[in-house]
Amino acid sequence: MRSQIITTTPIAGQKPGTSGLRKKTRVFMQPHYLENFVQAVFDVVGCKGKTFVLGGDGRYFNDRAAQVILRMAAAGGAARVIVGQGAFLSTPAASHLIRLNKTDGGLIMSASHNPGGPDEDFGIKFNMPNGGPAPEAVTEAMYKRTTEITEYHIVEAQDVDLNTIGRSMMGDMVVDVVSPVADYAALMETLFDFPAIRAMFAGGFRVRMDSMCAITGPYAVEVLENRLGAPKGTVTHATPLPDFGGMHPDPNPTWAHELMAEMFGDNAPDFGAASDGDGDRNMVVGKGIYVSPSDSLAVLAANAHLAPGYARGLAGVARSMPTSAAADRVADALGIGKYETPTGWKFFGNLLDAGKATLCGEESFGTGSDHVREKDGLWAILLWLNILAVRKESVRAILEAHWQKFGRNYYSRHDFEAIPTDKADAMMAGLRAKLTSLPGTKIEGLTVEAADDFAYTDPVDGSVSLKQGVRVLFQGGSRFVMRLSGTGTEGATLRLYLERYVPGPEGLGEDPQEALAPIIRAAHDLAGIAGYTGKTAPDVVT
Repeated sequence: MRSQIITTTPIAGQKPGTSGLRKKTRVFMQPHYLENFVQAVFDVVGCKGKTFVLGGDGRYFNDRAAQVILRMAAAGGAARVIVGQGAFLSTPAASHLIRLNKTDGGLIMSASHNPGGPDEDFGIKFNMPNGGPAPEAVTEAMYKRTTEITEYHIVEAQDVDLNTIGRSMMGDMVVDVVSPVADYAALMETLFDFPAIRAMFAGGFRVRMDSMCAITGPYAVEVLENRLGAPKGTVTHATPLPDFGGMHPDPNPTWAHELMAEMFGDNAPDFGAASDGDGDRNMVVGKGIYVSPSDSLAVLAANAHLAPGYARGLAGVARSMPTSAAADRVADALGIGKYETPTGWKFFGNLLDAGKATLCGEESFGTGSDHVREKDGLWAILLWLNILAVRKESVRAILEAHWQKFGRNYYSRHDFEAIPTDKADAMMAGLRAKLTSLPGTKIEGLTVEAADDFAYTDPVDGSVSLKQGVRVLFQGGSRFVMRLSGTGTEGATLRLYLERYVPGPEGLGEDPQEALAPIIRAAHDLAGIAGYTGKTAPDVVT
């Protein structure tokens, strides 16, 4: 088996974002594009003698990219690659395999919740030996390497049979094809009270799980239907498809509209849930009631002790800065640590590794714990089911009792998509220029208490992350946050986060958009959203 050295030149724009490198699929399919980036990854983390995990969410180009990565790993002298059968692995399952097998990291092929297909999105990221996404220092080094690269190494070889579980060789490199589901499902059984959930299902508790034609389908079928005894068909859209069946695999009320219609319709199931393209996000819905991701994190933190894996209690709770402060109130009540980080799961890794946090969450439908180093959609759904099985109350009853005890953080996110990047940047620059003059400003009956550009100093390693989102805080606990997302592939996405705290017991049952209306108007006015973007209303509301 001959190793080739292919001459190449740098390709502009191969800068990883918060979750790796994401571009249109046809961009990745261009000559040398994937190879340049993979070689840069191997040049930074090293390859010779190492063991890696490889898998992805099954989107278009996943299978071909896996074969290229294997041939490049073999050329780089890797000792072994563990691959999910069919090149499938959910992101949390990949994190678990990295940790379980004590590997040197892993490559995950996914663009998460973005659409898939030849004209849609593809992505790749590297996860470290702890199972978590590469930190900024490492991704910056990878990007720098893409600007210098002159050659990549790849072996001439036949495709590896990735559809059959077992061991094969590519030259001197071992390729182990493993079940993508088995080890992950076994881990879930150690964390949750499966007998209690099984008994709840046997008693007639009805669940609808929408896997959105994405990677969580096989995991949810195995755990919910096969191991917990939910009726066949509980999991809908359970077969992963290269284009996600034409769906946008983002588990929010806009894109999971079939689930929302069922949960708010006649004869609704008791519990509804959805997950995304690569299985790391979740949405939870009760019969006739939607649970925001911020509220979900807070409820899970308050009740995690009901699950066997968390009966010892929590060391702390961490949330991304745009996520509501609801979880902070739970942490205060429990007397445990609370942490506010920038957006991006990699920022939770140090807190988890250091034992400072047990549960983490972000408002973009991501929740997880120290069982892996990624957010985990099915894990969050199972923790909800465990809590429901023990408390024997409805989702609505649990949520309303939580608000009565802790107060309610009304919360919403408004997304303005595909904005020309120059206009989005100009808008953010204009708002940043106003920050020092905003305190004391009165608008829409609100008074600005403080305004800043969020900066984070990691309490474990002291690293500093600047310009992580503009915050405008009003007296009384209301605020809005604005940042540009790093997860899209076309133009810029402006995310506007809105929050209003009501201590209760009055005023806890308002519609969130109505409760937030003054803050919405203030944000549009202060940032000049319409003037810069031409948009007077968001494309997506969650």
